[in-house]
Amino acid sequence: MKRIALFVLLVAALTLAACAPAAPAATEVPAAEAPAVEAPAATEAPAEEPAGEPEACAAEFGCAVIAKDQTVKVGYSGPMTGDYSQFGVDMSSAMKLAVADFGDVQGFKVEMAIEDDGGGAEGGAAVANKLVSDPTFVAMAGHAFSGATAAAMPIYEQAGVPMMSPSATNPDLTTKGSAVFNRNAFTDTEQGKGAAKYLFETLGVKKLAFMHDGTDYGQGLAKVVEETFVGLGGESVAFEAVTPGESDYSAPLAAVAAKKPEALYFGGYNAEAAVIVNQMAQAGLTGVTFFGGDGIYGKDFLSKVGDNGEGVYAATLVPPGTDSIVKFNAAYLAAYGTEAGVLSAYTWNSYDAVGALIQAINSVAIVQGDTLYIPRGALVEAVRMMKDYQGIAGVITCQETGECNASGPVFYIIKDGNWVAAE
Repeated sequence: MKRIALFVLLVAALTLAACAPAAPAATEVPAAEAPAVEAPAATEAPAEEPAGEPEACAAEFGCAVIAKDQTVKVGYSGPMTGDYSQFGVDMSSAMKLAVADFGDVQGFKVEMAIEDDGGGAEGGAAVANKLVSDPTFVAMAGHAFSGATAAAMPIYEQAGVPMMSPSATNPDLTTKGSAVFNRNAFTDTEQGKGAAKYLFETLGVKKLAFMHDGTDYGQGLAKVVEETFVGLGGESVAFEAVTPGESDYSAPLAAVAAKKPEALYFGGYNAEAAVIVNQMAQAGLTGVTFFGGDGIYGKDFLSKVGDNGEGVYAATLVPPGTDSIVKFNAAYLAAYGTEAGVLSAYTWNSYDAVGALIQAINSVAIVQGDTLYIPRGALVEAVRMMKDYQGIAGVITCQETGECNASGPVFYIIKDGNWVAAE
């Protein structure tokens, strides 16, 4: 019995052992986990932080930023359509030649941004507002006419865009304290005083009549000549206005003829001047010397007046026959099929304005990576401080007021159907 009982107990114990759950397998306790670190590939350099703008861009007006696929824009604004479109076409054409010759700023191309302002104040302001909204626009080679220029100046002033006008000659433009307006044309004050002295001292005129087109340019220029002429001891016998664009000025000419002047000075442009010259004989002004400002000089005037133009005087800023003038004239003719100076008197000055601005842009531009930075404030100062830039029409050296023409006016006379330097 004892043996049987012992056997039964043994079987029961084995049965219980077989039915009990197995003990969990021993597990490894992980060590404290360190952050995973990837070893840098042997062939890869650490990524560089993108470079910021140059320090110069922290100055007033900041920087124009030109990406590698963009161009540096220099503006021109003048009348491209309408009665005075020959000025805009001629001046912008000359500027394109300057870009072809000088249009690289440290590997970035220059592009002309050419706009039509109609020659008036409203158009001038509209163009200025349009251009300053373009971040790649950095300088203005204009505007062409004085009225448009005066309206646009405050807009460029606020944006920090320097100007170099080849033709806006109204004396008041540089008396407004503008930091951005400059011109490489001589002023109406300079040419007006020079014309008055030439008339009084060289030609011996004592009685002088005046006509003008009523514009800021034309009327302002005539007034300077009148004041200087009277100051020299001459007599002003008439001061008549004409309406631009008309084809008959017989009434104001008759009023002038009644005063029996020895010479007639006209402030205005070639279209109106041509009408006046062609009607002088029938108005009783035969033998009266006609003297005009720089707005009439050019071959277009010659074609309009024909033989009636013999003995007519005009002011211009182009020195006759220099090597650089001859070379430019050949390039202009080859490019456009028209001789330089046919459409306006500002062909050569326009070329110089763009060349001078591009030189100034190059002097301040900074290349960083694939980007060109042009500090606007530094550019304004570089243009104003320009010295001894040798253009084809003369030397450009800017005074504190923005007067940059260092060559002054030259007087021409029509002889045998051509403009020649007057003695």
